[in-house]
Amino acid sequence: MAVHLILGGPVHLPLVPINRLRELIVVDIVPNGTGLPGIEQLRVIVGAVMTVGLILSVLALIIAAIVWGFGANSSNPHLASRGKVGVLVACGAAIICGSAVTLVNFFWTVGQAV
Repeated sequence: MAVHLILGGPVHLPLVPINRLRELIVVDIVPNGTGLPGIEQLRVIVGAVMTVGLILSVLALIIAAIVWGFGANSSNPHLASRGKVGVLVACGAAIICGSAVTLVNFFWTVGQAV
């Protein structure tokens, strides 16, 4: 197979079957926990942000439950529904904050299997 370059003549490339081509192309890169300075500090910061996220989720859950209770007791369906949505959002945020590391590890494993 001949490929013509813009400024040069034809370049002959060998024909390689697809299965042999896959054997030739190997990229083997794994995460390196010591490659950059400050990785440990970054882990501490991410852990602190996760803690703050969980604390804020609990605060949002308490506030949403109070709003839900006020709405239900004052016969205000709009306020009660906003409180219900707030409770669900706060629980969802807590689930995501708590399972963030597990989710990332799961999708990393799935990505490595592709």
